[in-house]
Amino acid sequence: MHSAQTSSQTLIDTLRRSAARHPHKLAIKHGARCWTYAQFYDACARVAGGMQRLGIAPGDRIAILSRNSSAFASGRYAVAATGAIFVPVNFMLNAHEAAYILNHSGARLLLVGKTEVSKAQALAALCPTIEMMIWLGSEEGLPTPPGMMPFSALSSGQAFTPVDALGAADPAQIIYTSGTESAPKGAVLSHAAIIWQYGSCLVDAEIAHVDTHLHSMPLYHCAQLTAFRPSIQAGGSNIITDDPSPDNLLRLLSEERISAFFAPPTVWISLLNAPAFAQTDLSNLRKGYYGASIMPVEIMKKMQQNIPQIRLWNLYGQTEIAPVATILAGGSIAQTWLGGQACPACGDSRDRWRWR
Repeated sequence: MHSAQTSSQTLIDTLRRSAARHPHKLAIKHGARCWTYAQFYDACARVAGGMQRLGIAPGDRIAILSRNSSAFASGRYAVAATGAIFVPVNFMLNAHEAAYILNHSGARLLLVGKTEVSKAQALAALCPTIEMMIWLGSEEGLPTPPGMMPFSALSSGQAFTPVDALGAADPAQIIYTSGTESAPKGAVLSHAAIIWQYGSCLVDAEIAHVDTHLHSMPLYHCAQLTAFRPSIQAGGSNIITDDPSPDNLLRLLSEERISAFFAPPTVWISLLNAPAFAQTDLSNLRKGYYGASIMPVEIMKKMQQNIPQIRLWNLYGQTEIAPVATILAGGSIAQTWLGGQACPACGDSRDRWRWR
């Protein structure tokens, strides 16, 4: 087992501790699949063991091209357990754009989601470093496409062998920037950088074990990963969906009694404007998180009128720093934003400060 010293802590340790504290609590739900924390850790440990049997070693790059799923979640922690480096790829990129990331990172394995088969097949001819493709759809009982290994086969054997030399300073992930001004840049982050940043989120964003989070934004993006993994570290329950449509989100928010939800303002706006919003029970939704842009004043007012118990946090950051840089602390909309308080940094009371 890893040392309890901070210098040796890695991402798999954060899940291991949550499984020890809350073994029978719901950790992951995606569709019909439900894992307790004990089951989730066991799934991740067995997938990591399968990766080691394939020859994956510390420092190897393992990429994933997939929409949200339980396999995505377990694959992420399995990669961390082996000491390999996780490389999530935007599934909206075309084959040549995705190939740039795979070739630049030197990925050996590619985990392929159920909607990305044709793109993955095109990548096979463009990415000479990819030695094998793993089909995540097997976790949902889907037949394995030719030339791929079923993800379920990785979890059929023994759990991983802990990597004694793996430490907090070792790289855990490479997340590529959007490349709006030039080619995408790979931001390398260590286990320590991620864990320390999540510690800030646990404290300042009040992410807690009592919450049930809904994760609907793409997990390949650093922002949604930052909403997901601190919840695992805290021992919260996590509902994952690959359908971000307003009707599906409103259904899940109500049926799963969601208490915490992260989404950019555009998604919050779509929920408030959806025909089903007025009939949806959101009484359990107490914590709202957003980023990427400023929340419009009228949307704040509408949230206050229709979800009066919710508190909001505005998180700002960038890919290179894991990604949260600043957090506007949560408070009731009426007291913090609609109450006319001045900007705590400069004293300015104009709207342009109040609504940030």
